[in-house]
Amino acid sequence: MRENEELDLLMAKKMLEMKKRLSQKSKEEPKKETPRAILLSRLVDRGEEVLLTAERYYPERTAIIVKHLVELIKSKGLKGTISGGELLYLFRSLGMRISVETKIMVKEDGRLVSIRDKLKSSQ
Repeated sequence: MRENEELDLLMAKKMLEMKKRLSQKSKEEPKKETPRAILLSRLVDRGEEVLLTAERYYPERTAIIVKHLVELIKSKGLKGTISGGELLYLFRSLGMRISVETKIMVKEDGRLVSIRDKLKSSQ
């Protein structure tokens, strides 16, 4: 029984040493954020959806635009957040035809109903 306790103690020490080494290693390595992640942190409303759609249709162009937007963010040339509408306008003004699905919702009896269902029920 004594040997098991010593073995458990030795294993616990080894695990503690490994955890310390891993935590030191992670502290030493600076975390690099990708340009996409930096831009995503600034997007609001449906911005992420617009970015995903642009990446699906125009992956190369979108990567270049994301890179330039992040440069603007880092140089403090672009402050605040970017809405989905603003991002969509930017892509369209650069000649990228992107369509985002739009739904009009109406509040009825405390719940959201699509305008299509609302019009069907009123007939």
